[in-house]
Amino acid sequence: MTLTPQASHFSHDHIFLGASHDENARRTWWVVALTFVMMIGEIAAGYLTGSMALLADGFHMATHVAALGIAAAAYGFARRHASNARYSFGTGKVGDLAGFASAMVLGLVSLGIAVESVLRLFQPTTVAFTEATVIAVIGLAVNIASAFLLMGHHGHHGHDHGHSHDHDHDHGHHHDNNLRSAYVHVLADALTSVLAIAALLAGRYLGWVWLDPAMGIVGAIVIAKWAYGLMRDSAAVLLDTTDEPVAAEIRELLATDDVRISDLHVWQVGPDARAAIVSVVASAPVSADTIRERLAPVHELSHLTVEFRNA
Repeated sequence: MTLTPQASHFSHDHIFLGASHDENARRTWWVVALTFVMMIGEIAAGYLTGSMALLADGFHMATHVAALGIAAAAYGFARRHASNARYSFGTGKVGDLAGFASAMVLGLVSLGIAVESVLRLFQPTTVAFTEATVIAVIGLAVNIASAFLLMGHHGHHGHDHGHSHDHDHDHGHHHDNNLRSAYVHVLADALTSVLAIAALLAGRYLGWVWLDPAMGIVGAIVIAKWAYGLMRDSAAVLLDTTDEPVAAEIRELLATDDVRISDLHVWQVGPDARAAIVSVVASAPVSADTIRERLAPVHELSHLTVEFRNA
Protein backbone atom coordinates (compact mmCIF):
# COMPACT_ATOMS: atom_id res chain seq x y z
CA MET A 1 0.00 0.00 0.00
CA THR A 2 1.33 3.43 -0.98
CA LEU A 3 0.76 6.27 1.45
CA THR A 4 -0.67 9.52 0.17
CA PRO A 5 1.49 12.63 0.77
CA GLN A 6 -0.89 13.62 3.58
CA ALA A 7 -0.71 10.21 5.23
CA SER A 8 3.08 9.90 4.94
CA HIS A 9 3.41 13.27 6.63
CA PHE A 10 1.86 11.79 9.78
CA SER A 11 3.59 8.38 9.62
CA HIS A 12 6.38 7.61 12.07
CA ASP A 13 8.73 4.81 13.02
CA HIS A 14 8.65 2.71 16.17
CA ILE A 15 12.35 2.64 17.01
CA PHE A 16 12.45 3.00 20.78
CA LEU A 17 15.99 1.84 21.54
CA GLY A 18 17.87 3.59 24.34
CA ALA A 19 20.01 6.62 23.56
CA SER A 20 23.13 4.67 24.59
CA HIS A 21 22.05 1.39 22.94
CA ASP A 22 25.04 0.88 20.64
CA GLU A 23 27.60 2.04 23.21
CA ASN A 24 26.08 -0.25 25.84
CA ALA A 25 26.27 -3.11 23.35
CA ARG A 26 29.99 -2.51 22.76
CA ARG A 27 30.67 -2.34 26.50
CA THR A 28 28.79 -5.57 27.09
CA TRP A 29 30.70 -7.41 24.35
CA TRP A 30 33.99 -6.29 25.92
CA VAL A 31 32.85 -7.72 29.25
CA VAL A 32 31.83 -10.99 27.55
CA ALA A 33 35.34 -11.23 26.06
CA LEU A 34 37.04 -10.53 29.40
CA THR A 35 34.90 -13.03 31.27
CA PHE A 36 35.35 -15.68 28.56
CA VAL A 37 39.16 -15.35 28.68
CA MET A 38 39.05 -15.64 32.48
CA MET A 39 36.84 -18.72 32.24
CA ILE A 40 39.19 -20.46 29.76
CA GLY A 41 42.19 -19.57 31.95
CA GLU A 42 40.61 -21.03 35.08
CA ILE A 43 39.51 -24.26 33.39
CA ALA A 44 42.92 -24.73 31.74
CA ALA A 45 44.74 -24.03 35.03
CA GLY A 46 42.41 -26.43 36.80
CA TYR A 47 43.26 -29.28 34.41
CA LEU A 48 46.99 -28.54 34.50
CA THR A 49 47.21 -28.30 38.31
CA GLY A 50 44.50 -30.83 39.12
CA SER A 51 42.74 -28.21 41.24
CA MET A 52 39.01 -28.89 41.58
CA ALA A 53 38.58 -25.39 43.05
CA LEU A 54 39.84 -23.80 39.82
CA LEU A 55 37.76 -26.12 37.66
CA ALA A 56 34.61 -25.47 39.69
CA ASP A 57 35.10 -21.70 39.55
CA GLY A 58 35.83 -21.89 35.81
CA PHE A 59 32.59 -23.71 35.07
CA HIS A 60 30.75 -21.36 37.43
CA MET A 61 32.19 -18.49 35.36
CA ALA A 62 30.74 -20.18 32.26
CA THR A 63 27.20 -19.50 33.52
CA HIS A 64 28.05 -15.80 33.71
CA VAL A 65 29.53 -15.87 30.21
CA ALA A 66 26.26 -17.36 28.97
CA ALA A 67 24.16 -14.74 30.75
CA LEU A 68 26.37 -11.88 29.55
CA GLY A 69 26.24 -13.35 26.06
CA ILE A 70 22.43 -13.22 26.21
CA ALA A 71 22.65 -9.52 27.12
CA ALA A 72 25.05 -8.77 24.26
CA ALA A 73 23.00 -10.78 21.74
CA ALA A 74 19.83 -8.95 22.83
CA TYR A 75 21.38 -5.60 21.87
CA GLY A 76 22.21 -6.97 18.43
CA PHE A 77 18.74 -8.46 17.91
CA ALA A 78 17.01 -5.25 18.98
CA ARG A 79 19.13 -3.18 16.58
CA ARG A 80 18.70 -5.55 13.61
CA HIS A 81 14.91 -5.75 13.98
CA ALA A 82 14.26 -2.19 15.17
CA SER A 83 12.36 -1.34 11.97
CA ASN A 84 10.63 -4.70 11.58
CA ALA A 85 6.87 -4.14 11.27
CA ARG A 86 6.20 -7.46 13.02
CA TYR A 87 6.95 -5.71 16.32
CA SER A 88 4.05 -3.31 16.86
CA PHE A 89 5.98 -1.07 19.24
CA GLY A 90 9.51 -1.87 18.08
CA THR A 91 12.15 -3.93 19.84
CA GLY A 92 12.82 -1.59 22.77
CA LYS A 93 11.77 -4.25 25.29
CA VAL A 94 14.02 -7.04 24.00
CA GLY A 95 16.57 -5.98 26.61
CA ASP A 96 14.01 -6.46 29.37
CA LEU A 97 13.32 -9.99 28.12
CA ALA A 98 17.06 -10.69 28.20
CA GLY A 99 17.28 -9.11 31.65
CA PHE A 100 14.52 -11.38 32.93
CA ALA A 101 16.28 -14.45 31.50
CA SER A 102 19.58 -13.35 33.07
CA ALA A 103 17.84 -12.83 36.41
CA MET A 104 16.63 -16.42 36.29
CA VAL A 105 20.17 -17.64 35.55
CA LEU A 106 21.47 -15.53 38.43
CA GLY A 107 18.82 -17.00 40.73
CA LEU A 108 19.88 -20.54 39.78
CA VAL A 109 23.54 -19.62 40.38
CA SER A 110 22.69 -18.32 43.86
CA LEU A 111 20.75 -21.51 44.60
CA GLY A 112 23.69 -23.65 43.48
CA ILE A 113 26.13 -21.66 45.63
CA ALA A 114 23.81 -21.96 48.64
CA VAL A 115 23.40 -25.74 48.28
CA GLU A 116 27.13 -26.31 47.81
CA SER A 117 27.96 -24.04 50.76
CA VAL A 118 25.54 -25.83 53.10
CA LEU A 119 26.98 -29.21 52.10
CA ARG A 120 30.53 -27.99 52.75
CA LEU A 121 29.47 -26.52 56.07
CA PHE A 122 28.52 -29.98 57.32
CA GLN A 123 31.10 -31.90 55.28
CA PRO A 124 34.26 -29.77 55.16
CA THR A 125 36.63 -30.45 52.25
CA THR A 126 40.33 -29.80 51.85
CA VAL A 127 40.94 -26.34 50.40
CA ALA A 128 44.03 -25.41 48.35
CA PHE A 129 44.28 -21.98 49.99
CA THR A 130 47.18 -20.62 47.94
CA GLU A 131 45.81 -21.56 44.50
CA ALA A 132 42.26 -20.56 45.38
CA THR A 133 43.34 -17.18 46.76
CA VAL A 134 45.43 -16.33 43.69
CA ILE A 135 42.59 -17.16 41.30
CA ALA A 136 40.07 -15.27 43.43
CA VAL A 137 42.28 -12.16 43.31
CA ILE A 138 42.65 -12.44 39.52
CA GLY A 139 38.91 -12.96 39.20
CA LEU A 140 38.25 -9.89 41.31
CA ALA A 141 40.55 -7.81 39.09
CA VAL A 142 38.63 -8.95 35.99
CA ASN A 143 35.32 -8.15 37.69
CA ILE A 144 36.49 -4.66 38.66
CA ALA A 145 37.62 -3.98 35.10
CA SER A 146 34.27 -5.25 33.78
CA ALA A 147 32.33 -3.13 36.28
CA PHE A 148 34.19 0.00 35.16
CA LEU A 149 33.35 -0.83 31.56
CA LEU A 150 29.65 -1.09 32.37
CA MET A 151 29.15 1.51 35.07
CA GLY A 152 29.90 4.47 32.80
CA HIS A 153 26.35 4.25 31.46
CA HIS A 154 24.69 2.24 34.18
CA GLY A 155 23.56 4.87 36.66
CA HIS A 156 20.86 4.24 39.25
CA HIS A 157 17.77 2.13 38.63
CA GLY A 158 15.06 4.28 40.09
CA HIS A 159 12.65 6.57 38.33
CA ASP A 160 13.64 10.04 39.46
CA HIS A 161 10.78 11.98 37.98
CA GLY A 162 9.57 15.34 39.11
CA HIS A 163 6.46 17.21 38.06
CA SER A 164 7.96 20.54 37.15
CA HIS A 165 7.62 20.96 33.41
CA ASP A 166 10.92 22.60 32.63
CA HIS A 167 13.10 19.72 33.69
CA ASP A 168 15.49 17.92 31.41
CA HIS A 169 15.40 14.14 31.61
CA ASP A 170 18.38 11.92 30.99
CA HIS A 171 16.94 8.43 31.09
CA GLY A 172 19.36 6.91 28.60
CA HIS A 173 20.27 4.06 30.93
CA HIS A 174 18.15 4.31 34.07
CA HIS A 175 15.69 1.76 32.66
CA ASP A 176 18.03 -0.41 30.58
CA ASN A 177 17.43 -3.71 32.37
CA ASN A 178 19.66 -5.49 29.86
CA LEU A 179 22.71 -3.45 30.85
CA ARG A 180 21.64 -3.76 34.46
CA SER A 181 21.58 -7.56 34.15
CA ALA A 182 25.16 -7.57 32.84
CA TYR A 183 26.21 -5.22 35.64
CA VAL A 184 24.56 -7.38 38.30
CA HIS A 185 26.32 -10.51 36.99
CA VAL A 186 29.65 -8.70 37.25
CA LEU A 187 28.80 -7.48 40.76
CA ALA A 188 27.78 -11.00 41.77
CA ASP A 189 31.14 -12.36 40.61
CA ALA A 190 32.98 -9.53 42.37
CA LEU A 191 31.06 -10.18 45.59
CA THR A 192 31.84 -13.90 45.55
CA SER A 193 35.52 -13.10 44.89
CA VAL A 194 35.72 -10.65 47.82
CA LEU A 195 33.97 -13.04 50.19
CA ALA A 196 36.13 -15.93 48.98
CA ILE A 197 39.36 -13.97 49.52
CA ALA A 198 38.31 -13.02 53.06
CA ALA A 199 37.31 -16.60 53.88
CA LEU A 200 40.45 -18.13 52.33
CA LEU A 201 42.78 -15.79 54.22
CA ALA A 202 40.93 -16.50 57.47
CA GLY A 203 41.10 -20.23 56.78
CA ARG A 204 44.81 -20.13 55.97
CA TYR A 205 46.00 -17.94 58.83
CA LEU A 206 43.33 -18.45 61.53
CA GLY A 207 42.18 -21.95 60.77
CA TRP A 208 38.57 -20.83 60.25
CA VAL A 209 37.74 -23.40 57.59
CA TRP A 210 34.02 -22.97 58.36
CA LEU A 211 34.14 -19.35 57.15
CA ASP A 212 34.45 -20.36 53.48
CA PRO A 213 31.02 -22.07 53.24
CA ALA A 214 29.52 -19.44 55.59
CA MET A 215 30.62 -16.68 53.22
CA GLY A 216 29.17 -18.72 50.37
CA ILE A 217 25.76 -18.69 52.05
CA VAL A 218 25.97 -14.92 52.62
CA GLY A 219 26.93 -14.37 48.99
CA ALA A 220 24.09 -16.59 47.76
CA ILE A 221 21.54 -14.58 49.76
CA VAL A 222 22.80 -11.24 48.41
CA ILE A 223 22.90 -12.52 44.81
CA ALA A 224 19.38 -13.95 45.16
CA LYS A 225 18.17 -10.55 46.34
CA TRP A 226 19.75 -8.84 43.31
CA ALA A 227 18.23 -11.47 41.01
CA TYR A 228 14.79 -10.92 42.51
CA GLY A 229 15.02 -7.15 42.06
CA LEU A 230 16.10 -7.51 38.41
CA MET A 231 13.38 -10.09 37.73
CA ARG A 232 10.71 -7.89 39.36
CA ASP A 233 11.66 -4.76 37.40
CA SER A 234 12.09 -6.46 34.03
CA ALA A 235 8.81 -8.38 34.49
CA ALA A 236 7.03 -5.09 35.20
CA VAL A 237 8.16 -3.77 31.81
CA LEU A 238 7.28 -7.01 30.00
CA LEU A 239 3.78 -6.96 31.53
CA ASP A 240 3.21 -3.32 30.51
CA THR A 241 2.61 -2.10 34.05
CA THR A 242 1.60 1.54 34.32
CA ASP A 243 4.44 4.05 34.60
CA GLU A 244 2.73 5.96 37.41
CA PRO A 245 5.03 9.02 37.57
CA VAL A 246 4.50 9.69 33.85
CA ALA A 247 0.76 8.99 34.17
CA ALA A 248 0.57 11.44 37.07
CA GLU A 249 2.27 14.14 34.99
CA ILE A 250 -0.17 13.55 32.13
CA ARG A 251 -3.13 13.89 34.51
CA GLU A 252 -1.66 17.10 35.90
CA LEU A 253 -1.11 18.65 32.47
CA LEU A 254 -4.62 17.80 31.29
CA ALA A 255 -6.37 18.85 34.52
CA THR A 256 -8.32 21.75 33.00
CA ASP A 257 -11.97 22.75 32.93
CA ASP A 258 -12.44 21.84 29.28
CA VAL A 259 -10.92 18.35 29.37
CA ARG A 260 -11.52 15.29 31.53
CA ILE A 261 -9.53 12.05 31.23
CA SER A 262 -11.84 9.05 30.97
CA ASP A 263 -9.15 6.40 30.38
CA LEU A 264 -5.38 6.44 30.49
CA HIS A 265 -2.73 3.82 29.69
CA VAL A 266 1.00 4.54 30.04
CA TRP A 267 3.67 1.88 29.60
CA GLN A 268 7.34 1.50 28.73
CA VAL A 269 8.27 0.56 25.16
CA GLY A 270 12.01 1.17 25.46
CA PRO A 271 14.65 2.29 27.98
CA ASP A 272 13.94 5.96 27.22
CA ALA A 273 10.48 5.68 25.74
CA ARG A 274 6.91 5.52 27.01
CA ALA A 275 3.71 5.03 25.02
CA ALA A 276 0.35 6.39 26.11
CA ILE A 277 -3.27 6.08 25.12
CA VAL A 278 -5.25 9.04 26.44
CA SER A 279 -9.05 9.01 26.22
CA VAL A 280 -10.55 12.41 26.93
CA VAL A 281 -14.01 13.88 27.27
CA ALA A 282 -14.02 17.52 26.15
CA SER A 283 -16.68 20.07 27.10
CA ALA A 284 -15.42 22.50 24.43
CA PRO A 285 -13.96 21.98 20.95
CA VAL A 286 -10.49 20.53 21.54
CA SER A 287 -8.31 18.91 18.88
CA ALA A 288 -5.79 16.09 19.17
CA ASP A 289 -3.06 18.61 18.36
CA THR A 290 -4.12 20.68 21.37
CA ILE A 291 -3.78 17.63 23.64
CA ARG A 292 -0.37 16.83 22.15
CA GLU A 293 0.82 20.39 22.73
CA ARG A 294 -0.26 20.24 26.38
CA LEU A 295 1.64 16.97 26.83
CA ALA A 296 4.80 18.19 25.07
CA PRO A 297 6.67 18.68 28.41
CA VAL A 298 6.44 14.92 29.09
CA HIS A 299 9.76 14.11 27.48
CA GLU A 300 9.42 10.35 27.95
CA LEU A 301 6.36 10.14 25.68
CA SER A 302 7.50 8.72 22.34
CA HIS A 303 4.19 7.33 21.14
CA LEU A 304 0.92 9.09 21.98
CA THR A 305 -2.58 8.07 20.91
CA VAL A 306 -5.41 10.52 21.69
CA GLU A 307 -9.01 9.32 21.75
CA PHE A 308 -12.06 11.52 22.12
CA ARG A 309 -15.27 10.37 23.74
CA ASN A 310 -18.65 12.05 23.82
CA ALA A 311 -19.61 13.82 27.03
